[in-house]
Amino acid sequence: MEIVGVIIAGIIIGILGKWVAPSNRDNIPLWLTVICGIGGVLIGYYAAAALGVAATPGVDWVRWIVSIIVAAVLVMIAAMITGRPRGRLTGKRGKAI
Repeated sequence: MEIVGVIIAGIIIGILGKWVAPSNRDNIPLWLTVICGIGGVLIGYYAAAALGVAATPGVDWVRWIVSIIVAAVLVMIAAMITGRPRGRLTGKRGKAI
């Protein structure tokens, strides 16, 4: 896999992973989504190979689906780690600011 291909696929897979992730678990910035997508592509590619998915001359749909699932999991993990709140801002007493 070439690095440019991984980056382009990572952007696409990251956005798809963010779209697949549950809505309350996808509140991360775009740059972190791209990083999760790149990680999803790399981990998913090798995980599919480890599971016995053979490379085909055409599009490897199983590898891409595994990559999207891995990216969605990475998006959820990144959202838990960063802990960015979603929704309206509230003050000390729970009132909207």
